[in-house]
Amino acid sequence: MSFQSYLARRTLGLIPKLLIASGVVFFLVQVTPGDPVTTLAPPRASPEQLAALREKWRLDEPLYIQYLTWMANMLQGDFGLSAATRRPVTDMIALRVPISLRFSALALLISYAVAIPFGIVGAIKQHTTWDYLSMGFVLLAISFPSFWFAIILILIFAIQLQWVSAVGYGTIGLLVLPAVALGLRGSAIETRVMRSSMIETLNEKFITASRAHGLPERSVVFKHALRNALIPIITLFGLRLGYILASGLVIEIVFNRPGVGHLLVDSIFKRDYPVVRAILMILVTTIMLGNFLADILYGLVDPRIRYE
Repeated sequence: MSFQSYLARRTLGLIPKLLIASGVVFFLVQVTPGDPVTTLAPPRASPEQLAALREKWRLDEPLYIQYLTWMANMLQGDFGLSAATRRPVTDMIALRVPISLRFSALALLISYAVAIPFGIVGAIKQHTTWDYLSMGFVLLAISFPSFWFAIILILIFAIQLQWVSAVGYGTIGLLVLPAVALGLRGSAIETRVMRSSMIETLNEKFITASRAHGLPERSVVFKHALRNALIPIITLFGLRLGYILASGLVIEIVFNRPGVGHLLVDSIFKRDYPVVRAILMILVTTIMLGNFLADILYGLVDPRIRYE
């Protein structure tokens, strides 16, 4: 099967997954306790006013009709109006996405920039001081949640040393603390996977053959072993993307960043269900696209993989 056929098949495979995900998101929000009409209605609204609002917002229709209407509008890029502000949901999210995207991308970059070198060193220097330091970092980083790292980073670098500010989001310097807090814990998992994969690859027969042919050790490690050892790291990409997005919601609250996560939490408390549905659907779609991209990258990293 050619790469184009594989790409087309994988793309078509996303459609039923997205349909199932959209149904889960819609009905999960629908069964959330509370009546969204109370958000739309003025204080002490009469039953007649509540009924009129339900009719206006089409909340009196059967659930499957509401779902189909929501899906049809969403496919056109229309997530409806916010129940709390009466503003288009698409515009509200579009204002927040760049803020979340910048520090999430930086966190992902930091995560891989730490994990790959640490994993390689731990594998090459197995059972040495360097290996123990690498595994010590993994144990420390994985033992604490991201928000704990965020608080510690604020206390040390923003309050005690005053090197950076913990408030604001306009410059790259203000993204460093939340990106490091978000990227450190994830890098622990990737370091462990990278080390294990590198150790396994270095014991393969083709590596032994490369060494027997007199190739320099640096060439054996970085030209032959690394490319094969990266496959499990790529597998983690989709999962890491989901972790970055989910944990980023908490980090935005800690650093008071007006990103998508902050908007999601505010919307949940306000029972602004159109905004909640839209953000959840965007998050699910992004995670699925991350897994899709990881599948495509397999063949680019390891030519042994065939699109069958």
